Amino acid sequence: MSTATVAEVPNTLLLSTRETAEAAKLASRGLAALAEAARNAALEAMAQALDAAQTELLAANAEDMRAAASRRGAEKLPPATLARLELNPAKLAEMAAQVRSVAALPDPLGRTLDAIELDDKDGSESVSSEVRAGRGLSMQKVSVPLGVLAVIFEARPDAVTQIAALALKSGNAIILKPGREVEHTATALVRVLREALTKQHVPPDAVSLVLGRERVQQLLAMHSLVDLVIPRGGKALVEHVQANTRIPVLGHAEGVCHIYVDREADAELALRVIDDAKTDYPAACNAVETVLVHREVAAEFLPRLAERLLAQGVALHGDAAVRSLLRDVPVAEVDDWHTEYGELAISLGVVASLDAAIEHIHTHGSAHTESILTEDPAAAERFLHEVDAASVLLNASPRFADGFRYGFGAEVGISTSKFHARGPVGLEGLTTYKYVVRGHGHIAGDYRGADARSFTHKREAR
Repeated sequence: MSTATVAEVPNTLLLSTRETAEAAKLASRGLAALAEAARNAALEAMAQALDAAQTELLAANAEDMRAAASRRGAEKLPPATLARLELNPAKLAEMAAQVRSVAALPDPLGRTLDAIELDDKDGSESVSSEVRAGRGLSMQKVSVPLGVLAVIFEARPDAVTQIAALALKSGNAIILKPGREVEHTATALVRVLREALTKQHVPPDAVSLVLGRERVQQLLAMHSLVDLVIPRGGKALVEHVQANTRIPVLGHAEGVCHIYVDREADAELALRVIDDAKTDYPAACNAVETVLVHREVAAEFLPRLAERLLAQGVALHGDAAVRSLLRDVPVAEVDDWHTEYGELAISLGVVASLDAAIEHIHTHGSAHTESILTEDPAAAERFLHEVDAASVLLNASPRFADGFRYGFGAEVGISTSKFHARGPVGLEGLTTYKYVVRGHGHIAGDYRGADARSFTHKREAR
């Protein structure tokens, strides 16, 4: 960010981290009160602003790409990271389309999740008859925003727009902390989005930006202002965040995803799915890292799989049984079954049964995404029921474990937690709930003692 002028910098960068968080908290309260139509109008304004600012955004991204090209040695970015970092007109158009797709989703706020009649009678006789007429005591469980989200991400310009859109639709304010490699692009994007919000009379501090590693530590200490931290990056980033904050963290440290090829698998289907799962986007957290093959089909299936993967440039690692069956193929020994390669490399293993496959997955997996390939309905249902992971799939690539593909419009990340949200996290994962009780002079004391009134506790139709 050293080359940016003050005029180019969003106002949020001129504030301290605490001031930014305080402004975001205030903005979140304003957002929570906005009607759905106002939030959707703001999203459309954001999409239009992205379309109109194409020249500016591509120029800012070009600065990041030049800086990336100048890196040497250990700081040099891998090709997959460079591909994620680079913007072009098609990517920008897709980013604007994603914002519009979020606007088109149903409103996640104000939904009645549960409704219970507590008492069908009026309150105390001391309350006026006008108030008491025909009314009882009721409770509703209603969806509401979380508040302020702090999102720490690496070389993903589209993370800015995806997360901003989901946050705004769900009534949350966000504080974005981009990696150094994407600072120019993220700064330009946030400025464009804040200007769009201002024109819609929506608090611009609903979308804020902080830069620099020291800001991360400051944000992680602000548990009174930040309600959820979302790290989007590699294992080291996620583990650092999880170890250094009292704020709830949504994320996953690893994506060690498996595919189990059952003895009743369709071989052609299996080859196609595994190819996609490894080569479609090897750096993605939902790419397959380990393929387990039932021993009854291993001798026939593994040579065909090896041929297909080697043709795609995939490096093979295998256990003793795999290496024995593929003697004429370059297969390295598996160093660690708990390996997320994030590149064109894969571990292959032979298992004796479905039970052995499930045990292997539970021992070495990361509870992210697991898939079974089989035509046996009983085996399929056992796998889908018994495997403990955020997503389980039958005869499909684990690459489907994605917010957009699941119909969430986009995602803020993938969670392997079992609390609050799990799997690809869209709008619903950015909400919580509160209980709303409506009475008419009801007091707790009337429900105690010898002449106590009774609760009806009748669940109401919603």
